[in-house]
This record gives sequence, structure tokens and C-alpha cells, in this order.
Amino acid sequence: MKISDQLREKIEEQIATGHLPPGSALDEATIAEQHGVSRTPVREALIQLATEGLIEIRPRRGAVVSSIGPGRLMEMFEVMGELEAMCGRLAARRMSEIERAGLLTAHHACEKAREDQDSDAYFYCNERFHAAIYTGSHNAFLGEQALQLHRRLRPYRRLQLRVRNRMGISFKEHESIVQAIISGDASAAGMQLREHVVVQGERFGDLLASLAELQSPAHA
Repeated sequence: MKISDQLREKIEEQIATGHLPPGSALDEATIAEQHGVSRTPVREALIQLATEGLIEIRPRRGAVVSSIGPGRLMEMFEVMGELEAMCGRLAARRMSEIERAGLLTAHHACEKAREDQDSDAYFYCNERFHAAIYTGSHNAFLGEQALQLHRRLRPYRRLQLRVRNRMGISFKEHESIVQAIISGDASAAGMQLREHVVVQGERFGDLLASLAELQSPAHA
């Protein structure tokens, strides 16, 4: 893996985990010094992150972690729900036995993380769970679009797991999704995934509250 790709993944992870909250400045020289590399791969990594929408590169002001307004965030989750619903419908019809077994493995990993009350582990298991559905759709273009938006929303999806009982609720929703896909019920799979992903009502309020807390001076 190229140095720039390694750096992109490290910075992306810091954004997703909240170590670099929205509005954080990203200085090329500082990052290069921290990782013991030249500024060229750092610049390449920042360009990749900007392409993904995770950061903004502003002329004469450098790079900062992107901040999304509530309305825009709601819109993005709505689109994510539709993309995942499409993936679920196709996966229910097209998944091979091996792919279904992989989905179950990811589901069981989520179960263990939930039992351990390990939100970090659950976050990564959850990513593998959704990735298995994207792959199982057997529509490469759709999978690419879903993955791209999934990555764009990683920081916000992670924040959701900080909400009380969210892991348990998420796992129950996974259970319904798995049952629909395994049984080949495309309609139910699509509906369950849409409801699982779309953030609205109290869930959206909880997400905004978590984001406000993350951006407060106490967490700076």
C-alpha cells in the first residue's frame, strides 16, 4: 500500500473516531513530521480525503475536517437508506451460500461486540456486516456508491453508537435484515435496511446532541 493511502486511512480513522472533529485544521508539515514522511504523500492523502468529502481544502487556509449542517446530514442519511435498501433487495435475490455464510459470520461478530458492550468493536463489525451486503448485491456500481457514502458518513454513524441502548437496537435490526436476506425476501430486506439506516425523529436529535458534545470546548 502506498504511503499516501496509509496516511489517508489513518486520518480517516481519526475523523471517524472523533479525534479530529469537524472544523479541525490539518497542517501538512505537522502531519508529515508526526508520521516521519515528506509532505508529498501527505498532500496526496489530503486530496483523496477531500475527494471523499471528509475534508475541505481551502485556498490559502489549508485543509479542515468537513462540517455538515443538520439539513444536509439528514439528506445524506436519506440517500444512504435508499442505497442500502437497493443493496438489500438485490442481495436477498443474488447472494451465494458462501456470501450468506459470510454475512452470518459478520452478524455473529456484531453480537459478541454487543455482549461485550464494546462500541468500537461493534463499529468495525457493523462495517463488515454492511460491506457483505454491498458485495452480495452483485452490482459493482451500486456497491461502490454505497461504500463511498458509507465512508462519508462514518464519523456520524460512529457517533450513533454512543447513544444509550443503540448497540442493542442496532443488533436487533441486523437480526431482521439477516432473516430477510437469508430467506430471500427482497421486499423485507429493502424495508428493514432503509429503516435501519435512515436517521430521523429522536434518533436524529440524539445524533445532533452527540455531535454538539463532540464539538464542545470540553472535547477540544
